[in-house]
Amino acid sequence: MKKIATFALVTALLASTAHAQEKITLTVAAFPSLDIAIKAIIPAWNKKYPNVTIKLQAQEYADHHNAMTTALATGQGLPDVMAVEIGYVGKFAEGRGLEDLDKAPYNAGQYKKLFTPFTIAQATSSDKRFIAMPTDIGPGTLLYRKDVLDKAGVNPAELNKSWDSYIAAGKVIKAKTGASLINTAQSIYGVVSRTNLKAGEGVFFDSKNNLLVGPDNERFVRAFTLSKQVRDAGLDAKIGEWSNEWYDAFKKGTVASQFSGAWLTGALQGYMAPDTKGLWRVENLPEGGYASWGGSFYAIPTAAKNKAMAWEFIKFMTLNQGSQVKAFVDNGAFPALLTAQNDPIFSQGVPFLGEQKARALWRDAARKTQPIDVNKYDSVADQIVNTELTNVLEQGKDIKKALADARTQILRRAR
Repeated sequence: MKKIATFALVTALLASTAHAQEKITLTVAAFPSLDIAIKAIIPAWNKKYPNVTIKLQAQEYADHHNAMTTALATGQGLPDVMAVEIGYVGKFAEGRGLEDLDKAPYNAGQYKKLFTPFTIAQATSSDKRFIAMPTDIGPGTLLYRKDVLDKAGVNPAELNKSWDSYIAAGKVIKAKTGASLINTAQSIYGVVSRTNLKAGEGVFFDSKNNLLVGPDNERFVRAFTLSKQVRDAGLDAKIGEWSNEWYDAFKKGTVASQFSGAWLTGALQGYMAPDTKGLWRVENLPEGGYASWGGSFYAIPTAAKNKAMAWEFIKFMTLNQGSQVKAFVDNGAFPALLTAQNDPIFSQGVPFLGEQKARALWRDAARKTQPIDVNKYDSVADQIVNTELTNVLEQGKDIKKALADARTQILRRAR
């Protein structure tokens, strides 16, 4: 039966690439700002596939992934192409509702060498199924307001020399300008917990599914400790990400720095704080750390109606250098495709960053970022650990007790 099903899909693929006469509506479900990249390529897509109309279903990040979780569980309301952010790849992969792109007729294995190496591991399930093609990656970066640092008399090098110097610089910035060092102390945990991982480690689990979170894990203890130091020193604005307050802080310069993926630059110039053009600069993460900070993928639901054309769309978005570069220039979606990273645009300055040649810095960071295994319980672990960190920051809970409780809760959920 498997051979028959595969033959049928191969036949459908051949029919689609031959530009069949029938009209097709291809449903693509995505989230900001990936939806912007899709809209941007539609004219080129229509030229190549005039009989295939893209129906874009865009929802906010959380709403999109919640809707896709429900659709995969029920088999209802599934799109032909599903965009997935890295935080959900492991969860969706283990549910077996997505096509294994390594198998025929996709045969995606031939394309893997074309992408930034660490992103392939991110899209590979624990049983080695390749369930999504990478489209953009998030090299971790430190954005800072140059005007705020100038006013405080702080050398930008102090921000990433070490975590101690970062915090010390924050105290000077706060004293001289009134600006907070960071939006929330939890951002420090976000960096420390995902950098300098050992071979065979994910953020929360190792390659053998052993849980790494706990009071004896030096990485998590340090992440919690540094976050608490920032909070105790009054250096964070206690503002959550993706809130109106967060956007406002960017616009007014009341927060001096922000850790994120390179893609945040595109969001800032696109809709968060476009009037701050020229005021931002970037550096690598503190202490020579390199990390993947987000990243987007395209997957095909097993129950999708137009799998053959869905695969054509995914290849158009991920293997086409023009599509990749356009998404990067338009909205900061750093290309996963290696050839796109060699485009002349990388040697040019970024106007929003005061003509700093930041793209080359991000490219170097991406190539130094090590592969990290994903686990189906990553999103569960992340939620639990962040809740316990909140207990430490806001209720004074002992750090080792918080990590022990987090470990217990994750193990209970992962059974």
